[in-house]
Amino acid sequence: MKMLTDPSCRAVALSCVALAIAGAAWASQEHVVAQKNKSFSTKKMTIKVGDSVKFVNEDSFAHNVFSLSVAKSFDLGSFGNGGSKSVTFDKPGKIEVECAVHPDMRLDIEVTP
Repeated sequence: MKMLTDPSCRAVALSCVALAIAGAAWASQEHVVAQKNKSFSTKKMTIKVGDSVKFVNEDSFAHNVFSLSVAKSFDLGSFGNGGSKSVTFDKPGKIEVECAVHPDMRLDIEVTP
């Protein structure tokens, strides 16, 4: 227990925790999916827990990206040309992504540990 009260040991322990947190954040990636011609730029993708997907609207009209999947439910709302919105995936699973405006737009995301 003396180690926890020693200021130099406490500083080393806090530094290790900070590095671990920074390493986890650094390890996550941002994936970009364009929306163009009423479709997503990819139909399937595999990402890791902690990664995010940025949806970029390259069409001249609005899209509304959403998912009702158990692993990740979200609704990004409507956004127009040049707009973008991101989602971070915090647990593993399969996510079906759709556009509320264009029902034929679909994307399957598998999030792995």
